[in-house]
This record gives sequence, structure tokens and C-alpha cells, in this order.
Amino acid sequence: MPVKTYWLEHAWLGTHVEPGVALTVSGGDCAAGGADGRIADLRTGVEAPPPGAEVLRGLTLPGLANAHSHAFHRALRSLVQVGSGTFWTWREFMYQVAQNLTPDTYFALARAVYAEMALAGITNVGEFHYVHHAPGGAPYADPNAMGEALIEAAAAAGIRITLLDTAYLSSGFGQAPNRHQLRFSDGTAEAWAERVSALKPREHARIGAAIHSVRAVPAGQLGTVARWAEERHAPLHVHLSEQTAENEACQAAHGRTPTQLLADHGVLGPRTVGVHNTHLTDGDIALLGGTTTGTCMCPTTERDLADGIGPATRLQHAGSPLSLGSDSHAVIDLLEEARAMELNERLRSRTRGHWTANSLLTAATEDGHAALGLPDAGRLEAGALADFTTIALDSVRTAGPLSRLGAETAVFAASAADVRHTVVAGRHIVRDGAHTLVPDVPSALAESIAAVRG
Repeated sequence: MPVKTYWLEHAWLGTHVEPGVALTVSGGDCAAGGADGRIADLRTGVEAPPPGAEVLRGLTLPGLANAHSHAFHRALRSLVQVGSGTFWTWREFMYQVAQNLTPDTYFALARAVYAEMALAGITNVGEFHYVHHAPGGAPYADPNAMGEALIEAAAAAGIRITLLDTAYLSSGFGQAPNRHQLRFSDGTAEAWAERVSALKPREHARIGAAIHSVRAVPAGQLGTVARWAEERHAPLHVHLSEQTAENEACQAAHGRTPTQLLADHGVLGPRTVGVHNTHLTDGDIALLGGTTTGTCMCPTTERDLADGIGPATRLQHAGSPLSLGSDSHAVIDLLEEARAMELNERLRSRTRGHWTANSLLTAATEDGHAALGLPDAGRLEAGALADFTTIALDSVRTAGPLSRLGAETAVFAASAADVRHTVVAGRHIVRDGAHTLVPDVPSALAESIAAVRG
């Protein structure tokens, strides 16, 4: 069984930073990237690198979990920031890009986007995937060709993926899909379940489910999606109350909030994650917390689209675990998302210190992985998956005395640009700031984006 040792100059161990940590990886083919590689042993107080150890200078964290991604939205960066508008005008640009996706172009784009994530220290992505069919809605010869392209793209970029295959059946309450949405729809939740059941997990990939939103899945079919996920013990994610217009439409159609509607149909629970959870009532917060339904905050996208600031502190206090996502990829930087969650709350409340830096990193690591069905990731400890990332401590952002080094350096000083190493299953995916599998990530992004912008 292959064994590899890493010596971490500094390591965040969940509650504090420890200097001189030796970490041994085994259980997978570390050289070839066996996805089950785990931390076999972790020793602190190791002042010098053991013979033959790979040295990681800087501050090593567990791998970051991007709990909410739409890979093709990366092609919208800089395009949708021109001028003004709303979420709904942004959506028209999104439809244009979605129409140009094919299994081949989506593989190329997602490979480049996932490589960008690895460069940002992300080792696992939750891909909220709803572009299932060809334009016009006809299925591909392989009905899961688009999902398979995403799974293979993650493998090619060297990271893990939880494919959150998304039911998207209607344009609004009681409305058929519009012409753009035809390629998103399987027609019924039963047809969605039949298609997604053909997807198979593999070493680097897990299959989960998603409800796009209460407006995109008729109320009577919500339970079908929830039961599919429950039977497979799979994560279930849903865009929830991102827009006030959605709340108003739901009240008009069903006489209740989106959260109440999901509760009535058995969607809420500890394997379910509401994405955004922005415009909630007190009753909604109590329902989400009382069922330990998770909350994925995407602060950069939420402010980019002028959605609002969600009640993250109240949700967490009520019992809803927090995770983080880069969503539309206006930036891909989980450290920025962690920082933004705290800073947004400071702006709203005009007080400081709603979360400790340790708590924010936990949302970006352990709790994010749990939201994606990987409870054995996101920690530097024996038995956990050997996924970790190292940020530089000598950049213009992070340089300074190391005597009081803590999680604050990662959360409130560093950025994705400071990532020097990313290791997945014991395999070096990013080494000294360069991706080992995708040699020229900027060119890969430029070429794949040009192919889908049209």
C-alpha cells in the first residue's frame, strides 16, 4: 500500500494553528491519485521535515468545499457586470450561454473552471446541474451526457465532485418551461428520477439531487425528488427564497412561503441544504433550524445580483449548519466568501464578531463537505480524506509576524491568489501555484469560454 508523508510548516487543526505537523497518507495510490487516499497518521511538534517528506511551506488547511456551483456561469464573468439590471435580466444572459453548451464544450469549460477551483484550494465541488438535454429538449443518445461531462471534467482537473442533478420542470407556478428551459426539463419528476438513477458514483464523484426552486418543480412532485434522495441517503439541495418575487408568487399560488411548502412535502431535513435562504420569515428560520436543514451562503453572488443579505447568524443559532459556495463564479475564492459572510453581517448589524475565524473556516471546510455528502472530509486528522491546501505566508497580503498565527490570517488576510499547494487523496494537484494536470489554466478558460459565448 503506497504511503506518503507531508510535513506542514503550519497547520490549522480546527481550533488553532499548530507549527510542525507530519501527516502520513495511505489507503490509495498517492502517486496516481487514488481518490480514497486518507490521512493515516498526524503528529504535531515535528520541528523538522522527516526524511523523504514533501514539505509544504505556509499555512495548511483542510481542502475547501465549494458547496454551490454552476460551472457554465463562469462564462458570464465580466459580461453581466456591465450596466445595471436585476437577477431577472441577468438570467437572460445566462440562458444565452446555456443554449451554446454541448457535452464537449461543457467538458472543456468545466475542466477549466474546476482547475481554477483547485488553484483556489477547493478540493470538492457541489455542481448544481440542470442543463440536461439538447436545445429544444431532445435527450442526447446518452440522456446523462451533460452530467457525465461534468464528472469527467472534475476527474481531469483532479478534484472531487458531488453532482447535484437538478429537477427543473416548470417556468413558474403553473407555467410550462419557456423555450430556454426546455433543455433543463425531464417533463415530470418521475422521468427525472428514472434518468438520474442511471448515473453511477465513482471514486471521485458522488450523485446527489436538487430541486431547482419551488417555482421550477410543481408542489405535487416535490416529494418524488425528496424520496429519491432519501432512499439513497444522498444530499438534496434547493434554491430557496433567493428573490422576494419567488416568495410573493409562492404565497399567491399556495398561500404559504417556499420554506413552508418544502416542509409540507417532506423536503426539509439534515441531508437537505437551502441555497441562499435570503428572504425568510421567523417561521421559516424556525422550520429550517428545527429540521437541521443546512444553509449554503454565496455572499459574492448574492451581492453581485443585489439579492440581499441572508439571516445567516439567526439560521445558525436556530440549528441550520452553514456552508459556502461561489455559485455564479463572479469570483472563485472560498476565503473571500467566508470573509464576506462576516463582513456583510457587520454592515447590516453595525456590530463586529458574529463568527470567529475558526467558525468561518469550518463552514468553508468540514461543514461544506458534510453538505455535499462527505462527512469524512474537511478535517486534518487520522481517518479523514487526505485533501488539503496550503496558503503562502510571505505574500503582500499575508506577510507579518508568525508568533500569533491563527485562522484570522486565512480568513481576513489571504485570498485564492495565495494558494500554493492543493492535495486531493494525497496527490499533488496544485504545486507551487501551478496546476499539475491542466498546464495553462488561463488559456483553457479563455478558449472554453469563447466557445460557449457565441
